[in-house]
Amino acid sequence: MHQEAFEPLPLSSYSHISVCLARSRRALFVDVSGIDRSLQGKRTLVIKFCNTRKLKGLMLKSDNRICADCGAPDPKWASSNIGVFICLSCSGVHRNLGTHISKVLSVTLDKWSDEQIDSMIEVGGNSYANTIYEAFLPEGYPKPNAHSSYEERAEFIRAKYERQEFLKPGLRILPSKISSNPEHDNVCSESSSNVVGMVEFIGILIVKVSKGTNLAIRDVRSSDPYVVLTLGQQKAKTSVIKSNLNPVWNQELKLSVSKNYGALKVQIFDNDLISSDDLMGEAEVDLQPMITAAMTFGDPDLLTNMQIGKWLQSNDNALTKDSIINIVDGKVKQEVSLKLQKAECGEIDLELEWISLTQ
Repeated sequence: MHQEAFEPLPLSSYSHISVCLARSRRALFVDVSGIDRSLQGKRTLVIKFCNTRKLKGLMLKSDNRICADCGAPDPKWASSNIGVFICLSCSGVHRNLGTHISKVLSVTLDKWSDEQIDSMIEVGGNSYANTIYEAFLPEGYPKPNAHSSYEERAEFIRAKYERQEFLKPGLRILPSKISSNPEHDNVCSESSSNVVGMVEFIGILIVKVSKGTNLAIRDVRSSDPYVVLTLGQQKAKTSVIKSNLNPVWNQELKLSVSKNYGALKVQIFDNDLISSDDLMGEAEVDLQPMITAAMTFGDPDLLTNMQIGKWLQSNDNALTKDSIINIVDGKVKQEVSLKLQKAECGEIDLELEWISLTQ
Protein backbone atom coordinates (compact mmCIF):
# COMPACT_ATOMS: atom_id res chain seq x y z
CA MET A 1 0.00 0.00 0.00
CA HIS A 2 1.39 3.28 -1.07
CA GLN A 3 1.60 6.06 1.56
CA GLU A 4 2.17 9.70 0.76
CA ALA A 5 5.23 11.17 2.34
CA PHE A 6 4.53 13.67 5.15
CA GLU A 7 6.60 16.81 5.14
CA PRO A 8 6.63 19.02 8.26
CA LEU A 9 5.90 22.71 7.79
CA PRO A 10 8.83 25.07 8.03
CA LEU A 11 9.26 27.02 11.27
CA SER A 12 8.35 30.28 9.53
CA SER A 13 4.88 28.88 8.78
CA TYR A 14 4.28 27.98 12.45
CA SER A 15 5.31 31.50 13.38
CA HIS A 16 2.82 32.90 10.84
CA ILE A 17 0.02 30.70 12.25
CA SER A 18 0.81 31.86 15.81
CA VAL A 19 0.61 35.48 14.77
CA CYS A 20 -2.75 34.88 13.05
CA LEU A 21 -4.15 33.12 16.12
CA ALA A 22 -2.98 35.95 18.38
CA ARG A 23 -4.59 38.53 16.11
CA SER A 24 -7.81 36.51 16.06
CA ARG A 25 -7.87 36.39 19.85
CA ARG A 26 -7.35 40.16 20.04
CA ALA A 27 -10.08 40.75 17.47
CA LEU A 28 -12.39 38.44 19.41
CA PHE A 29 -11.61 40.31 22.64
CA VAL A 30 -12.28 43.67 20.99
CA ASP A 31 -15.53 42.42 19.49
CA VAL A 32 -16.72 41.03 22.83
CA SER A 33 -15.83 44.29 24.59
CA GLY A 34 -17.78 46.25 21.99
CA ILE A 35 -20.74 43.93 22.37
CA ASP A 36 -20.60 44.34 26.16
CA ARG A 37 -20.61 48.14 25.88
CA SER A 38 -23.48 47.97 23.41
CA LEU A 39 -25.47 45.71 25.75
CA GLN A 40 -24.85 48.05 28.69
CA GLY A 41 -26.14 51.00 26.66
CA LYS A 42 -29.18 49.03 25.57
CA ARG A 43 -29.87 47.96 29.17
CA THR A 44 -29.81 51.62 30.23
CA LEU A 45 -32.23 52.55 27.44
CA VAL A 46 -34.52 49.65 28.38
CA ILE A 47 -34.56 50.75 32.04
CA LYS A 48 -35.37 54.35 31.07
CA PHE A 49 -38.06 53.16 28.66
CA CYS A 50 -39.59 50.95 31.36
CA ASN A 51 -39.60 53.80 33.90
CA THR A 52 -41.23 56.19 31.42
CA ARG A 53 -43.76 53.51 30.61
CA LYS A 54 -44.50 53.07 34.33
CA LEU A 55 -45.11 56.82 34.72
CA LYS A 56 -47.48 56.85 31.74
CA GLY A 57 -49.24 53.79 33.15
CA LEU A 58 -49.67 55.56 36.49
CA MET A 59 -51.15 58.58 34.69
CA LEU A 60 -53.80 56.41 33.03
CA LYS A 61 -55.31 55.29 36.33
CA SER A 62 -58.74 56.85 36.75
CA ASP A 63 -57.92 58.79 39.93
CA ASN A 64 -54.85 60.29 38.25
CA ARG A 65 -56.83 61.58 35.29
CA ILE A 66 -58.18 64.42 37.42
CA CYS A 67 -56.23 67.02 39.41
CA ALA A 68 -55.49 65.89 42.98
CA ASP A 69 -56.44 69.32 44.36
CA CYS A 70 -59.32 70.72 42.29
CA GLY A 71 -60.59 67.78 40.22
CA ALA A 72 -59.93 69.41 36.83
CA PRO A 73 -59.69 66.78 34.04
CA ASP A 74 -56.54 65.65 32.23
CA PRO A 75 -53.74 67.05 34.47
CA LYS A 76 -50.43 67.53 32.65
CA TRP A 77 -48.29 68.47 35.68
CA ALA A 78 -47.12 66.65 38.78
CA SER A 79 -45.49 67.20 42.15
CA SER A 80 -42.78 64.55 41.97
CA ASN A 81 -41.92 64.57 45.67
CA ILE A 82 -45.52 64.67 46.96
CA GLY A 83 -46.58 62.13 44.35
CA VAL A 84 -49.69 63.75 42.84
CA PHE A 85 -50.83 64.76 39.35
CA ILE A 86 -52.13 68.33 39.16
CA CYS A 87 -53.61 70.73 36.62
CA LEU A 88 -51.90 73.80 35.14
CA SER A 89 -53.68 76.25 37.48
CA CYS A 90 -52.87 74.30 40.64
CA SER A 91 -49.27 73.81 39.49
CA GLY A 92 -48.80 77.58 39.76
CA VAL A 93 -49.74 77.46 43.45
CA HIS A 94 -47.48 74.44 44.00
CA ARG A 95 -44.57 76.37 42.50
CA ASN A 96 -45.21 79.17 44.98
CA LEU A 97 -44.86 76.71 47.85
CA GLY A 98 -41.18 76.36 46.97
CA THR A 99 -39.29 73.24 45.90
CA HIS A 100 -38.68 72.35 49.54
CA ILE A 101 -42.39 71.48 49.70
CA SER A 102 -43.44 70.67 46.13
CA LYS A 103 -41.21 69.91 43.15
CA VAL A 104 -43.35 70.66 40.07
CA LEU A 105 -42.59 68.94 36.76
CA SER A 106 -44.42 68.84 33.46
CA VAL A 107 -45.39 65.32 32.47
CA THR A 108 -44.78 66.15 28.81
CA LEU A 109 -42.20 68.97 28.77
CA ASP A 110 -39.69 67.97 31.46
CA LYS A 111 -37.14 65.18 31.63
CA TRP A 112 -37.75 62.97 34.66
CA SER A 113 -35.03 61.18 36.60
CA ASP A 114 -35.49 57.53 37.58
CA GLU A 115 -35.61 58.67 41.21
CA GLN A 116 -38.48 61.08 40.53
CA ILE A 117 -40.48 58.42 38.67
CA ASP A 118 -39.86 55.90 41.45
CA SER A 119 -41.09 58.46 44.00
CA MET A 120 -44.36 58.92 42.09
CA ILE A 121 -44.87 55.16 41.76
CA GLU A 122 -44.08 54.59 45.44
CA VAL A 123 -46.88 56.97 46.50
CA GLY A 124 -49.30 55.29 44.11
CA GLY A 125 -51.10 58.33 42.74
CA ASN A 126 -53.71 60.90 43.71
CA SER A 127 -56.13 58.72 45.66
CA TYR A 128 -53.41 57.27 47.89
CA ALA A 129 -51.86 60.69 48.53
CA ASN A 130 -55.25 62.23 49.31
CA THR A 131 -56.11 59.52 51.83
CA ILE A 132 -53.19 60.92 53.81
CA TYR A 133 -53.19 64.65 53.03
CA GLU A 134 -57.01 64.91 53.24
CA ALA A 135 -57.56 62.25 55.92
CA PHE A 136 -59.19 64.74 58.31
CA LEU A 137 -60.63 67.24 55.82
CA PRO A 138 -63.57 68.85 57.67
CA GLU A 139 -67.00 68.20 56.20
CA GLY A 140 -68.09 71.15 54.10
CA TYR A 141 -64.54 72.59 53.84
CA PRO A 142 -64.35 74.75 50.66
CA LYS A 143 -62.30 72.54 48.33
CA PRO A 144 -61.53 74.21 44.97
CA ASN A 145 -62.92 73.05 41.64
CA ALA A 146 -61.77 73.42 38.03
CA HIS A 147 -63.18 76.98 37.85
CA SER A 148 -61.90 78.28 41.20
CA SER A 149 -59.83 81.46 41.46
CA TYR A 150 -56.13 81.52 42.20
CA GLU A 151 -56.83 82.72 45.74
CA GLU A 152 -59.24 79.84 46.44
CA ARG A 153 -56.73 77.30 45.17
CA ALA A 154 -53.87 78.88 47.11
CA GLU A 155 -55.76 78.81 50.41
CA PHE A 156 -56.65 75.12 50.07
CA ILE A 157 -53.29 73.93 48.72
CA ARG A 158 -51.30 75.77 51.39
CA ALA A 159 -53.54 74.33 54.09
CA LYS A 160 -53.18 70.86 52.60
CA TYR A 161 -49.43 70.63 51.93
CA GLU A 162 -47.68 73.54 53.65
CA ARG A 163 -49.57 73.69 56.94
CA GLN A 164 -50.76 70.05 56.67
CA GLU A 165 -54.00 70.88 58.47
CA PHE A 166 -55.89 67.79 57.29
CA LEU A 167 -53.43 65.11 58.38
CA LYS A 168 -54.02 62.70 61.22
CA PRO A 169 -53.36 64.65 64.45
CA GLY A 170 -49.73 64.37 65.51
CA LEU A 171 -48.60 63.29 62.03
CA ARG A 172 -46.17 65.42 60.03
CA ILE A 173 -44.96 64.51 56.55
CA LEU A 174 -41.67 65.53 55.02
CA PRO A 175 -42.03 65.40 51.21
CA SER A 176 -39.88 62.77 49.49
CA LYS A 177 -36.25 63.77 49.18
CA ILE A 178 -35.65 65.86 46.08
CA SER A 179 -32.99 64.43 43.83
CA SER A 180 -29.51 64.82 45.31
CA ASN A 181 -28.08 64.80 41.81
CA PRO A 182 -28.26 68.37 40.46
CA GLU A 183 -28.19 67.03 36.91
CA HIS A 184 -31.71 65.67 37.47
CA ASP A 185 -33.11 69.18 37.86
CA ASN A 186 -33.72 70.48 34.35
CA VAL A 187 -31.00 68.45 32.75
CA CYS A 188 -31.14 70.32 29.49
CA SER A 189 -31.39 73.80 30.86
CA GLU A 190 -29.13 73.60 33.92
CA SER A 191 -31.58 76.09 35.38
CA SER A 192 -31.69 77.13 39.01
CA SER A 193 -34.00 79.23 41.11
CA ASN A 194 -33.66 80.93 44.46
CA VAL A 195 -37.29 82.01 44.51
CA VAL A 196 -38.99 80.14 47.33
CA GLY A 197 -42.20 80.78 49.16
CA MET A 198 -44.47 83.77 48.75
CA VAL A 199 -43.81 84.89 45.16
CA GLU A 200 -46.94 84.59 43.00
CA PHE A 201 -46.15 83.13 39.58
CA ILE A 202 -48.47 83.95 36.70
CA GLY A 203 -46.89 81.81 34.01
CA ILE A 204 -44.03 79.79 32.64
CA LEU A 205 -41.68 81.08 29.95
CA ILE A 206 -40.04 78.49 27.71
CA VAL A 207 -37.10 79.96 25.83
CA LYS A 208 -35.61 78.05 22.94
CA VAL A 209 -32.10 79.38 22.43
CA SER A 210 -31.74 78.75 18.70
CA LYS A 211 -28.40 80.10 17.50
CA GLY A 212 -25.77 82.81 17.62
CA THR A 213 -24.37 84.55 14.55
CA ASN A 214 -21.00 86.24 14.00
CA LEU A 215 -20.14 86.26 17.70
CA ALA A 216 -17.12 88.10 19.08
CA ILE A 217 -13.74 86.42 19.45
CA ARG A 218 -12.58 86.13 23.06
CA ASP A 219 -9.88 83.46 22.76
CA VAL A 220 -6.94 83.47 20.34
CA ARG A 221 -8.97 82.68 17.22
CA SER A 222 -12.43 81.73 18.40
CA SER A 223 -14.66 81.39 21.50
CA ASP A 224 -16.47 78.70 23.49
CA PRO A 225 -19.89 80.34 23.89
CA TYR A 226 -22.79 79.56 26.21
CA VAL A 227 -25.94 81.54 27.01
CA VAL A 228 -27.23 82.64 30.42
CA LEU A 229 -30.83 83.80 30.85
CA THR A 230 -31.78 85.85 33.92
CA LEU A 231 -35.31 86.67 35.05
CA GLY A 232 -35.56 88.13 38.53
CA GLN A 233 -33.58 85.82 40.81
CA GLN A 234 -33.71 82.90 38.39
CA LYS A 235 -30.95 81.90 36.03
CA ALA A 236 -30.84 79.29 33.28
CA LYS A 237 -27.80 78.26 31.24
CA THR A 238 -27.22 76.41 27.97
CA SER A 239 -24.42 73.99 27.26
CA VAL A 240 -21.02 75.20 26.04
CA ILE A 241 -20.20 74.89 22.34
CA LYS A 242 -16.48 74.63 21.68
CA SER A 243 -14.62 76.87 19.22
CA ASN A 244 -17.61 78.25 17.35
CA LEU A 245 -18.58 81.82 16.49
CA ASN A 246 -21.84 80.69 14.86
CA PRO A 247 -23.12 78.20 17.44
CA VAL A 248 -26.42 76.35 17.12
CA TRP A 249 -27.89 75.36 20.49
CA ASN A 250 -31.57 74.60 19.78
CA GLN A 251 -31.88 74.19 23.53
CA GLU A 252 -34.98 74.91 25.64
CA LEU A 253 -34.75 76.65 29.03
CA LYS A 254 -37.67 77.22 31.40
CA LEU A 255 -38.28 80.10 33.80
CA SER A 256 -41.21 80.92 36.08
CA VAL A 257 -42.67 84.40 35.60
CA SER A 258 -43.83 86.28 38.69
CA LYS A 259 -46.60 88.84 38.91
CA ASN A 260 -44.02 91.65 39.05
CA TYR A 261 -41.89 90.39 36.18
CA GLY A 262 -39.18 92.46 34.54
CA ALA A 263 -37.20 92.10 31.32
CA LEU A 264 -35.52 88.84 30.37
CA LYS A 265 -31.76 89.38 30.31
CA VAL A 266 -29.80 87.42 27.71
CA GLN A 267 -26.00 87.12 28.04
CA ILE A 268 -23.42 85.15 26.08
CA PHE A 269 -20.15 84.19 27.75
CA ASP A 270 -16.93 82.57 26.56
CA ASN A 271 -16.17 79.52 28.70
CA ASP A 272 -12.63 79.80 30.09
CA LEU A 273 -11.01 77.05 32.16
CA ILE A 274 -8.18 79.25 33.44
CA SER A 275 -9.68 82.68 34.17
CA SER A 276 -13.17 84.09 34.62
CA ASP A 277 -15.55 83.76 31.67
CA ASP A 278 -15.57 86.74 29.31
CA LEU A 279 -18.77 88.49 28.25
CA MET A 280 -19.44 88.14 24.52
CA GLY A 281 -22.50 90.38 24.48
CA GLU A 282 -25.91 90.85 26.06
CA ALA A 283 -29.44 92.05 25.31
CA GLU A 284 -32.84 92.32 26.98
CA VAL A 285 -36.24 90.98 25.94
CA ASP A 286 -39.35 92.93 26.93
CA LEU A 287 -41.91 90.29 27.95
CA GLN A 288 -44.79 92.74 28.30
CA PRO A 289 -46.03 92.61 24.66
CA MET A 290 -46.23 88.82 24.68
CA ILE A 291 -47.85 88.42 28.10
CA THR A 292 -50.34 91.24 27.50
CA ALA A 293 -51.35 89.81 24.12
CA ALA A 294 -51.74 86.32 25.58
CA MET A 295 -53.93 87.56 28.43
CA THR A 296 -56.03 89.68 26.07
CA PHE A 297 -56.85 86.80 23.72
CA GLY A 298 -57.39 84.19 26.44
CA ASP A 299 -57.02 80.42 26.19
CA PRO A 300 -54.83 79.69 23.12
CA ASP A 301 -56.26 76.17 22.82
CA LEU A 302 -59.53 77.74 21.71
CA LEU A 303 -57.92 79.86 18.98
CA THR A 304 -56.84 79.10 15.44
CA ASN A 305 -53.33 79.91 14.20
CA MET A 306 -53.14 83.70 14.04
CA GLN A 307 -51.08 86.78 14.89
CA ILE A 308 -52.05 88.32 18.24
CA GLY A 309 -49.36 90.94 18.77
CA LYS A 310 -46.05 92.52 17.80
CA TRP A 311 -42.96 93.88 19.57
CA LEU A 312 -41.71 96.72 17.37
CA GLN A 313 -38.04 97.25 16.58
CA SER A 314 -36.74 100.65 17.71
CA ASN A 315 -33.59 102.46 18.84
CA ASP A 316 -34.60 101.72 22.43
CA ASN A 317 -34.34 97.94 22.12
CA ALA A 318 -31.98 95.33 20.69
CA LEU A 319 -34.34 93.91 18.07
CA THR A 320 -32.93 93.48 14.57
CA LYS A 321 -36.51 93.41 13.19
CA ASP A 322 -40.09 93.47 14.43
CA SER A 323 -40.94 90.45 16.58
CA ILE A 324 -44.31 88.83 15.80
CA ILE A 325 -46.42 87.12 18.49
CA ASN A 326 -48.50 84.23 17.15
CA ILE A 327 -50.84 81.46 18.18
CA VAL A 328 -49.31 78.27 16.75
CA ASP A 329 -51.14 74.98 17.32
CA GLY A 330 -52.68 76.21 20.55
CA LYS A 331 -49.47 77.77 21.88
CA VAL A 332 -48.42 81.41 22.30
CA LYS A 333 -45.07 81.83 20.53
CA GLN A 334 -42.74 84.67 19.59
CA GLU A 335 -39.56 84.63 17.51
CA VAL A 336 -36.94 87.16 18.62
CA SER A 337 -33.71 88.23 16.86
CA LEU A 338 -31.41 90.43 18.96
CA LYS A 339 -28.28 92.45 18.23
CA LEU A 340 -25.85 91.94 21.11
CA GLN A 341 -24.86 94.97 23.17
CA LYS A 342 -21.48 95.50 24.92
CA ALA A 343 -19.79 93.59 22.08
CA GLU A 344 -18.21 94.54 18.79
CA CYS A 345 -20.49 92.17 16.86
CA GLY A 346 -22.95 89.32 17.15
CA GLU A 347 -26.64 88.41 17.09
CA ILE A 348 -28.75 85.78 18.84
CA ASP A 349 -32.04 84.15 17.82
CA LEU A 350 -34.62 82.97 20.38
CA GLU A 351 -38.08 81.45 20.28
CA LEU A 352 -40.34 82.20 23.26
CA GLU A 353 -43.38 80.24 24.40
CA TRP A 354 -45.79 81.47 27.08
CA ILE A 355 -47.83 79.16 29.33
CA SER A 356 -50.28 81.01 31.58
CA LEU A 357 -50.94 79.72 35.10
CA THR A 358 -53.91 82.03 35.66
CA GLN A 359 -56.32 81.12 32.84
